[in-house]
Amino acid sequence: QVQLVESGGGLVQAGGSLRLSCAASGRTFTSYLLGWFRQAPGKEREFVAAITWSGGSRTYADSVKGRFTISRDNAKNTVFLQMNSLKPEDTAVYYCAARSMLATSWAYWGQGTQVTVSS
Repeated sequence: QVQLVESGGGLVQAGGSLRLSCAASGRTFTSYLLGWFRQAPGKEREFVAAITWSGGSRTYADSVKGRFTISRDNAKNTVFLQMNSLKPEDTAVYYCAARSMLATSWAYWGQGTQVTVSS
């Protein structure tokens, strides 16, 4: 059974940094895309960033480019999201997700971790 467990959320002042982690287990992820999404109160869930497990190819939402960095540690089956220069509008629940690179939808989701950025 695939499990994605996020950690690292919290409260930070605007301009600060946080590092989120997502521990993945339950299968091999060599042909999987791992990603981060977020959902702010009253808004729809939105894509933040994604990375291929094997190739290290990364994509980002325009709103976080230059501020957030996605990376992975294959030995630990963990994906990270380094968030710098945080803004109040980054406040949301952040979710880790995984999908096969052959699939069109994200099949696996974590439980989410709250990130709150105060102004």
